[in-house]
Amino acid sequence: MSAGLRSGQVAEAAGVNVQTLRYYERRGLLDEPDRSNGGHRLYGQEAVTVLRVIKAAQRLGFTLGEVAELLEAGRHRHGRPVAGLRERAQAKLAEVDAKIADLTTIRTALAAAVEAGCDDLTVCAGSSFCPIPFTDLAEEIGHAGPRC
Repeated sequence: MSAGLRSGQVAEAAGVNVQTLRYYERRGLLDEPDRSNGGHRLYGQEAVTVLRVIKAAQRLGFTLGEVAELLEAGRHRHGRPVAGLRERAQAKLAEVDAKIADLTTIRTALAAAVEAGCDDLTVCAGSSFCPIPFTDLAEEIGHAGPRC
């Protein structure tokens, strides 16, 4: 049997803890390692690479489920057509763009509330001058309060 890396060595080299390594193994993200005569897990250097890829993909916003699908697609390129990294990255980019648009809207409303001097959420919500979008709701229930 060839020498391999033990769990602690792989975890340290990949920048994860041993519990994360085992969890990814249970989830099927990592192939089950060989065992030493003493029963210790022995990983190849590719396990370090896979762990680094998993962590990088998570930093890019991919869930573990999505990472598992990407890894599986890479393993089965010759079989049935499976969405690869490019297609999934395009979808993730669209999600990120939507989140940025939502956050931009939120930031604009909060900046307007700060500029308007809003200190009391209830008073501000009841004011027709309130820059936060719930002004319309407040007007519907007939509560027009003082300027925030």
